[in-house]
Amino acid sequence: MRTTIEMSDDIRGRLLEIAARRGMKGFSNLVQEALETYLADRDSENERVRRAVLLKGAFREKDANNMREVIHALRRVAP
Repeated sequence: MRTTIEMSDDIRGRLLEIAARRGMKGFSNLVQEALETYLADRDSENERVRRAVLLKGAFREKDANNMREVIHALRRVAP
């Protein structure tokens, strides 16, 4: 299916550069590849969230509190 999208000149130039290195005339295949990757990542993220939600209540309160404290401590020292 054909469609029209708007992009900056910089992005267009970069896509044309990549396409040329791959021996392609245009960058339609690159856009298709990028969209497929984006959608697969979203599906993967949604699945991780779904699995995490299923864990609700899986930890005893004491264990959950300990884990929460460790996470907060790690976030304080993270760059």
